[in-house]
Amino acid sequence: MHQSQRQRTLEEWIETHSGLIHKVVRAYAFSRHDAEDLLQEIAVQLWDSIPRFRGQAKVSTWIYRVALYAAMAWSRRERGHAERTEALITIPAEEEPEEDPRVTWLYAQIAKLDTVDRSLALLLLEGMSYREMAETLGITETNLSVKVHRLKRTLTERSDAPTANQGARHGL
Repeated sequence: MHQSQRQRTLEEWIETHSGLIHKVVRAYAFSRHDAEDLLQEIAVQLWDSIPRFRGQAKVSTWIYRVALYAAMAWSRRERGHAERTEALITIPAEEEPEEDPRVTWLYAQIAKLDTVDRSLALLLLEGMSYREMAETLGITETNLSVKVHRLKRTLTERSDAPTANQGARHGL
């Protein structure tokens, strides 16, 4: 694959799936600087993954998997990144409308989860099927079902949780 074709693929993926990428970043990076760092890390990992993409999964599933694994690895390194002097690619910023307090609560709760549950919560918010989520995380649908049940119970048990109807609105 030629560099120019690879660049076009990366730009298309990022343009089409920037919302998905921003959800992952929001769950793992909590400052503007960290978010910019993580966005670049995800862009690098997506660039590296293009030659391995064979079309056996949906592009969104592939991008989610790459973004989640990049975010988990980045998080484990405790944000010990060297400063980059130049961005590899610009990822369009999401518009920041006035945020619903329930969404703010939900992301605060997601931030408290371990990395696997955090990833699972993001996949649930994305509305993926159990099959797609299991494929993305590399686990069986049965295992996924158990994890989803435990995650929902954990969020429901949180003392400051919104009402059931509010949580249901967000797919949890």
